Amino acid sequence: MARAWHLKSRPEAMPAPENFELKEFDPGAMGDGMIRVKNSWLTVDPYMRGRMRDVKSYVPPFQIDAPLEGGAIGEVIESQADGFAVGDMVNHGAGWRDEAVIDASTAQKLPELGVPAQSFLGYLGMPGMTAYFGLLEIGQAKEGDTVFVSGAAGAVGSTVIQIAKAKGMKAIGSAGGADKCEWVKSLGADDCIDYKSDGDLLHKMMDAMPNGLDVYFDNVGGEHLDCAFAVANPGARFAECGMISGYNSTDPMEFRYIMNLIGKGIMMKGFIVTQFMARAAEFYQDMGAMVADGKLESQETVHDGIESQVDAFIGLFTGGNTGKMLVKV
Repeated sequence: MARAWHLKSRPEAMPAPENFELKEFDPGAMGDGMIRVKNSWLTVDPYMRGRMRDVKSYVPPFQIDAPLEGGAIGEVIESQADGFAVGDMVNHGAGWRDEAVIDASTAQKLPELGVPAQSFLGYLGMPGMTAYFGLLEIGQAKEGDTVFVSGAAGAVGSTVIQIAKAKGMKAIGSAGGADKCEWVKSLGADDCIDYKSDGDLLHKMMDAMPNGLDVYFDNVGGEHLDCAFAVANPGARFAECGMISGYNSTDPMEFRYIMNLIGKGIMMKGFIVTQFMARAAEFYQDMGAMVADGKLESQETVHDGIESQVDAFIGLFTGGNTGKMLVKV
C-alpha cells in the first residue's frame, strides 16, 4: 500500500511534527493518459509553508487530512500514456508520497544532461529556474552589476550566486554561519555576510558593498530587505522571490529605509516561477551549457526515507540545509 504525508492540522507559527501524519492511501486507479510512478526523490521548499494556511493565494491551500503535494522525481512503473514507457524517469508534482498515479500531461521526462536525477529538483529544476529567470528577467541583471543575494546558501540563492558569476557580475551573498559563508564563497561569491555573527547587518552590507548594490535577489525579507533599501544604488532592481524570515511569524514587518524606494527609483517586483515554465527549453539550454563548462555545481542536504520528510521540511526554517534539501525515498 502506498504511503503519503497528510496535513493533520494547520501550523500557527513554526510547523511541528504533530501538524502532519504519515499514513496509507490509495493513489487512484489507472486510466487512459495516466502513469504510475514510484518516487525516488522528494523535495521540500519554503513555499509549501504558505499552502498550509487557509488563505487565497497563487496556488490553492493544502487541505486538512489530504495528501500533501510537492516536487518529486520517480520511475514510471506502469503506463497508459503515449510517450511514456516503463523505466522512464520523470519530474512531477505528486510528492510527499512514495507512489503516485498521475495524468501524464503533468509529468516531464528528464532531459539528458548527464547529471544525477535529483538535480532536476535543485539547480536544474524549480529552484534553478527561479534563480535563472528571477535574476536575469525580473532583476534585469547584466554584466558588471553588483548582485546581493540573501539566503545564499539555499537551493535558489546558491544558484543565483553561480549564475551571476558565470554572467560576469559581482556577487555578494548572505548566509547564517561561518561554514555556510565559506561554502558560498567557494561557489565564486566575491564575499558572503554572516548575518548571525556579531555586528549590525546594515554596516556589514555597507562594508561588503561600498559601491552599493544594483540587484537584490530577495529570499529572506525582513531586516535584509530593509537594509537593501539603504544600500541600493539609484535605479536598483529588487527581485522578490521569498521572505522566509516572516513565514512562521505573526509579527508585522517594520521598515526603516523603505522611503529610499522613491528617491532612488528602485524597481521592486515579485514573481512566481510558474510564469516562466513555457521557457523551460531556453533554461535547459543555457544552464546545460554552464554545467558543461563547469560553471555550476550542486550541494544537497539529504534525509533518508519518507519518514524523514517532515524533519527535512522543518529544517528549512531552522538553518538545517546547505544547498538543496531533499528526501531520498
